Amino acid sequence: MPGWDDVLKEMNETLSPADYVRRKYLKQLSELTGRNAIAYYSAFLNKPNIPNTDINDLDMTGFMNTLKDINCSRGLDLILHTPGGSPTAAETIVNYLRSKFGNDIRIIVPQIAMSAGTMIACAGKEIIMGKQSSLGPIDPQFNGIPAYNIKEEFEEAKKDLAINNENAQYWAIKLQQYPAAFMKTAIDAIELSSKLVKEWLSSCMFEGDQSGIVDEIVAQLNEHDNSKNHGRHFSIDFCKGIGLKIISMEENEELQDAILTVHHAYMLSISGSDAIKIIENQNGKAVISRE
Repeated sequence: MPGWDDVLKEMNETLSPADYVRRKYLKQLSELTGRNAIAYYSAFLNKPNIPNTDINDLDMTGFMNTLKDINCSRGLDLILHTPGGSPTAAETIVNYLRSKFGNDIRIIVPQIAMSAGTMIACAGKEIIMGKQSSLGPIDPQFNGIPAYNIKEEFEEAKKDLAINNENAQYWAIKLQQYPAAFMKTAIDAIELSSKLVKEWLSSCMFEGDQSGIVDEIVAQLNEHDNSKNHGRHFSIDFCKGIGLKIISMEENEELQDAILTVHHAYMLSISGSDAIKIIENQNGKAVISRE
């Protein structure tokens, strides 16, 4: 008869209906493409304002687990659904994935990959999107405040104080919410986002490009004057228009159906459970963060 450890192991390995269905369809997508598939899903839409729904350094555990014992020569399709997060965490994730797959990485965006998610998308050789899909500006945020807003507030204070000394107390109170040297931190974060995306585009999607298209793409993604809002959604047409290598999922009905079925399965899994993030491969190896 099984002992305590055996029974516990069996219980832990028993799949819920949601686990079974989700993994079945991710496996089917992998079999259709002949490539490894990793799904990275955040509950940011279903469960807003909950910690750890963003891209952060804790995610590395999930990626390390999903890459264990898989054949990296088959390439990778990374399915992203995320509000974004830390540029430095995104850098670590991209470096790790490229160490395993080289440049044979495609990014699939069934619905939304914003901010640092858009940065990761720019590290792939191509991005698969649909008419319903969105990327977003890559300007970083600090506790939900876009770095551009912080920069502009300091610059506004500087201009005002140059001609209105009597407003010094107002600006002292307004800016004391920020730690010392925070303006420099915000500027550095903006520059880092551009630097990383430029490096990733130049070394994969546009390897060897001499046309200047990489600089133009980065300028469009990391600007604030036109987008105004960090949460602005960039459609597939916009992304194609600025020059990104976008594959429309509508071009392949079978692939589109497979991607959207995976997406529905993950969104239903998240909405029907206490999961706030799922990082999972086609073989069912997963790290699931919970509330």
